[in-house]
Amino acid sequence: QVQLVESGGGLVQAGGSLRLSCAASGGVFSDYVMGWFRHAPGKEREFVALITWSGSQTLYTDSVKGRFTVSRDNAKNAMYLQMDNLKPEDTAKYYCAGATLYTDRAGQYDHWGQGTQVTVSS
Repeated sequence: QVQLVESGGGLVQAGGSLRLSCAASGGVFSDYVMGWFRHAPGKEREFVALITWSGSQTLYTDSVKGRFTVSRDNAKNAMYLQMDNLKPEDTAKYYCAGATLYTDRAGQYDHWGQGTQVTVSS
């Protein structure tokens, strides 16, 4: 059973940057496609980005393309989300998740962290 723990959230001004981390334990990290999702109050949970097993492919939702970068280090059992040029609409709780297939659908992710809050002030 894979356990996931996010860190790196916080309060930042618009235009600023944050780097989220997701630490995995209890499983074979490279067996999983890893994704980032976010959930803002009053909104549906939203796919943000994913990275494939070896890190060779990434996928982003349109609203973060060119601003966010997802990466992973399988030797460290870790995934990262570099978020630049943050906007107030990026404010949400961010979750990392693991799936055994290539998918941007939250329901197909088997393992989830507890989330880390990102707040962007205008």
